Amino acid sequence: MRKIGLTGRIILGLLAGLPVGLYLGADAAILGEIGKVVIQAIKLAAAPLLILTIVGSVLSTHVDAKDGARMAFFAFVNSVIALSIGLLLSNILKPGLHLAALADASGGAEAVLGAAAGKKLGFAAFMSNIVPPSLVQPFIDNAIFPLVVLSLTFGLALRKLKNAGEPVEGLERAIAVMRQAMEVILSWIIQLAPFAVFGVVATSVGKYGFGPIKGLAAYVGVGLLGLILHPLIVYQSWLLFYVRMPLRRFWGEAREPSIYSIGANSSLATLPLTLKALDNLGVSKSASTLGACVGTNLNNDGIILYEAMAVLFVAQAHGLHLSFGQQLSAAFSCLIAAMGIAGVPEAGFISLALVLATVGLPVELLPLLLTVDWILARARSVVNVLGDMIEAILIDRAAGRRFT
Repeated sequence: MRKIGLTGRIILGLLAGLPVGLYLGADAAILGEIGKVVIQAIKLAAAPLLILTIVGSVLSTHVDAKDGARMAFFAFVNSVIALSIGLLLSNILKPGLHLAALADASGGAEAVLGAAAGKKLGFAAFMSNIVPPSLVQPFIDNAIFPLVVLSLTFGLALRKLKNAGEPVEGLERAIAVMRQAMEVILSWIIQLAPFAVFGVVATSVGKYGFGPIKGLAAYVGVGLLGLILHPLIVYQSWLLFYVRMPLRRFWGEAREPSIYSIGANSSLATLPLTLKALDNLGVSKSASTLGACVGTNLNNDGIILYEAMAVLFVAQAHGLHLSFGQQLSAAFSCLIAAMGIAGVPEAGFISLALVLATVGLPVELLPLLLTVDWILARARSVVNVLGDMIEAILIDRAAGRRFT
């Protein structure tokens, strides 16, 4: 008998939760605790993985200065555009308002504002939080900014020792093994997602009937819209106006890795097909390695766009208005989190949990959003794969290579 994959089990959990919620009614509330436990476990495991990924990448990766600068520039431009699309769509379409009644029923906007009153948003808060009062505080708060600063500082220090000839190979291997171990732990936690979905769906249906469906449909619809617009507008503009590559040629080679990524739900698992497609397009090995392998943690436009949209969705659902400065702070959090968490199962959802905790937004709706994340996760993977391909092509083009 064929084993049912994670997506299939999530769907089964969703379907099972519907009748259970209708039967138990308000008594199904206890099942919602399963989702809260899963989200808490994700946040617990995500912070160590973030640190190990950054330290390991800085320590083990050597990048030519010019090519590294090109890679960082193109990745930054694409990321900023992805953030802008996610924020713009949420600001214009306001999908979170469709879940506002549900969020208010679970505590109300005033209660949420009171719970978040101790949290600071904005550039000033970001600057004040760069250096934590203690080494353990960032772990307690799940704060991305100080964790990234500490990780980069430690990684750069180890890199300097390595360049000076100090024997750090053992530590480098240990960091790589620990990172793999954290990925395994996260994969175990993600396997609990179907149970979380079952509990959350049963609780939601028991409390509110089928009211949340409209809000979740808006959430998925706006997310998919952004994830479709980004490659169609941004990536195709690069190809047409800068690279001068025929679109039919690109999509002819990108089709196979894109379709595979929908099933694999991972840009890293799709990497062999991505590299094969780049070879067929005539991209140099150095640019393919740099853009699709070394720079894979930078090319996460799908995750970044989704998170920008989802952060505003959660705020809108709770009746919270984020100023322009607060949205910029949240956007920067999305950028950093996506760089550190990318490559693990359900990376976008995991990093979203970190972002919400960092900017002080409530996470009560996350278990409910998990019920439909398997749809958006596959769209994110496709965009990330396409982003890897575009990044490699742009690096080659900037070095003078022609694709006409």
